[in-house]
Formats: sequence, structure tokens, C-alpha cells
Amino acid sequence: MRFFVTGLALLLSGCATSFFQPSTALYHTPGQFGLEYEPVEIHAADGTELFAWFLPARGKPRATVLYLHGNGENISTQFANAAWLPAKGFNVLALDYRGYGGSQGSPTFAGVQLDIDAAMRTLLARSDVDPDRIIIFGQSLGAALAVHYVAHSRYRASVRAVVLDSPFSDYRRIAREKLASFFLTWPFQWISTVAIENDYSPAASIKALSPIPVLFIHGEDDIVVPLHHSKRLYESAGEPKHMWVVPGTGHIQAVRNKDMRQRLTEFLQRYSGYHVAGYY
Repeated sequence: MRFFVTGLALLLSGCATSFFQPSTALYHTPGQFGLEYEPVEIHAADGTELFAWFLPARGKPRATVLYLHGNGENISTQFANAAWLPAKGFNVLALDYRGYGGSQGSPTFAGVQLDIDAAMRTLLARSDVDPDRIIIFGQSLGAALAVHYVAHSRYRASVRAVVLDSPFSDYRRIAREKLASFFLTWPFQWISTVAIENDYSPAASIKALSPIPVLFIHGEDDIVVPLHHSKRLYESAGEPKHMWVVPGTGHIQAVRNKDMRQRLTEFLQRYSGYHVAGYY
């Protein structure tokens, strides 16, 4: 049913905004789970007012993670995917794109790139953030957005590593797959070629991330964004690059696992300058 809804939305709208499914409702806050946090107001270059949460690291920060969530709802339902990082010594800025949560405007690919840029500027201006220790962590749509942003960012020198959890490789490719996955929309696969904007395709930008280290994380059982999308991006990426295929795991579920969180912590420590003996 999810495939049908996604495919039908793409078919009826005929535009890339179908990739964005925001909610303005506030479902949860970090404070409800005993987490320290600070609401942050951010202004994009075009004047759009944005909303984010800053979760400070416990103790001296090892680095700061800019967390970019997936296409649905907002940070109030997705921040848990990064809320474990402060306990591991990392600041987290969880951004809501325009149109999501408390952020103004309506999401577009170009606009959301401005939003990520504004979040980076905000981090670099904070006295409690080391400007040379920024890590970008994107999930699903957020991972796809991160690839294009980092590849073209004027602040890429501050980015120590990029973590891409369950990314898709190309907007037209994933749209075509969704249309092909249901018999009612299967005949309309061609629409993805003419109606879907592809200027921000991760596949077109992934190679430009090098020499920034990039880590791909993908569940072997992901039926929302199949594993072959990460494999395609990994093959095109320059060094240094890593790929973790997680057995028995679905879409953006890997970091819910305690062992995977520890492994990711060690990766972040390594590339933020905190060497971990025996890491490979």
C-alpha cells in the first residue's frame, strides 16, 4: 500500500515536491525523554524562518552532528534516530526543512539546500561548536539532500565526514521504481523521466564528496529504498569510503541497534580526530 500511495502521488502531482511529506504537528520533544535541548531559530538566505533543536553533548564535545531527517512528518518524530549521540559525546543539530514542523514556507529542492546551508552557518557561528569538527548525518531523503549539499557547499572544509543512512541514488530512478511496484501505476513509469526534477541527484554529486570520508549504511531488507541504491552510490564515490550492509534490517532501522550505534560512534570518533585503537 505504501508503494501504491507513493507512486500514485508522483503520478498525480507530476512534480518533485511529492518527495516531501511534511507535518506541522509537534508530536514529541527531547525534554519528554529527559534530554537536554535548545530550540533554535534559523534564517535561510531567502528569509525563510526555520526551526531546529540543538542537543548538547554530555561532557566535552568530540564533534557536532548536523542531522537531516527523512521525508515524512518532522524532527519531533525522527529526532530519536540521532538523540543517542549526545550521550556518546556529540552535539546534534536536528533541522526541520521549510514546511516541516515549526519551519515556515514550502519545501523545494532548491529551498531545502538553502535550509541546510543556513543550519551550517548557524553551527559555525556557535561558540560551543568546533568549526573544524562537523559531521553530516542524513537518513533516506536527508541522505540524498546531504550528498548534493556537501558536494557544492562553501563550508565543505568544515565537514569531517558524511554518514548516509538508506540513501536513494537518483530521484527519477526511485520514482520509476515506485511507479513500477504497483500494477495500476506500472504503465506510467515514463512520467518519472519527464516530470521529476533531477538536478539534485545524489548520483551526479557523490564523487565530488571525496576526499571527505563517506559512510553508507543500508539495511539488507530495506523495501522502501532498496539496497542497490547505496551500492550504486558507493561504486561511484571516491575514497575514503565505507559501506555497512546490515542483515535483517529495514529502512533507517540500523541505528536502532545498540551494537550498530557503538560501531558508528567509533567511526565518528575516528574521523572527528578521536582515534580508536583497533578500529577498522
